[in-house]
Amino acid sequence: MRVVIVGATGNVGTALLRRLRAEPDLELVGVARRIPESVDVYRDVEWHSVDVAAERASGLLAEVFRGAAAVVNLAWQIQPSHDARRLFRTNVLGSREIARAALSAGVGALVQASSIGVYSPGPKRDLVTEEYPRAGVRRSSYSRHKVLVEDMLDEIESEYAGLRVVRVRPGLIFQRAAAMEITRYFAGPLLPARLLRRQRIPLIPAHRGLRLQAVHADDVADAYARILRADVRGAFNLAAEPVLDAAVAAEVFHGVRVPVPGPALTLAAGLSWRLRLQPVDAGWVHLALKAPLMSCVRAAHELGWSPAHDAVSALRELVAGIAERAGAPSPPLSAGPELPGRPGGLVHGRLPGSGDPY
Repeated sequence: MRVVIVGATGNVGTALLRRLRAEPDLELVGVARRIPESVDVYRDVEWHSVDVAAERASGLLAEVFRGAAAVVNLAWQIQPSHDARRLFRTNVLGSREIARAALSAGVGALVQASSIGVYSPGPKRDLVTEEYPRAGVRRSSYSRHKVLVEDMLDEIESEYAGLRVVRVRPGLIFQRAAAMEITRYFAGPLLPARLLRRQRIPLIPAHRGLRLQAVHADDVADAYARILRADVRGAFNLAAEPVLDAAVAAEVFHGVRVPVPGPALTLAAGLSWRLRLQPVDAGWVHLALKAPLMSCVRAAHELGWSPAHDAVSALRELVAGIAERAGAPSPPLSAGPELPGRPGGLVHGRLPGSGDPY
């Protein structure tokens, strides 16, 4: 079975290649803007270099997709956050090009990486199913883009019943190999990574809305593998227990909870982003405060999926990776010290939220 993975060199793509290489009957094809070195998990994969944000990318992609049983679309840009046009072209228009190519090539299934970010603001104590409203969090461009892509999938499903469409909606996705990517994309060069070596965070921001779900990348990859084998459609929530909040973080990292009002969090994020001190805008704070908590019952019942890692162990692995400056030999997961979001990037004039890491 030929499976094409678009965005195969990122956090989930790398984990998915690890998982699918254990399947002897699969022919794996990777699509990325920059092809990785033929080492480790990226070896023995048929690679194609395509920028999904380019005009008429669907023509190039259709040739790659031809003969594939399934296409998994993991292509998504979070940076450069100061180039909104580039993010829209990759995330929304690029997803449209991928869907057009899948239809043109006659593939059997399109598996789209969506997110908890697609959901409307919701509860922080109860769990929502995949049927919960998905109008997104308006102040988050990431959330708005996820909504636009899923709206496009609705149209495809209504017009092309022969294409099996699946949406995967995980919480935060952690693994050691993504440590420097997550640091560069979300924290920036001022994060004192060395202080994390003892897994201690002295001050933990506390807000009743800061209750988030996480899942290990390997568990997300396992869900994708099960989806490829199963005759399922629709959406699947993915998250591990426990819910991560200030109380859990304070216990795990031996810190003190410091209550912080929501407006102060958003103001600090917005101002520091505008000053190029860190790489994410205030929309990410709005999303963290408003996104609901998800039920994963459907994935358990229909896929037989359950996470092998709990959320705390996944978080510990990520923090240890940040302290050790862990990465992987692909452009998105690179631990290169000169990249935007790293201290060395500042020396070279590469400010947080700039440059194209993909």
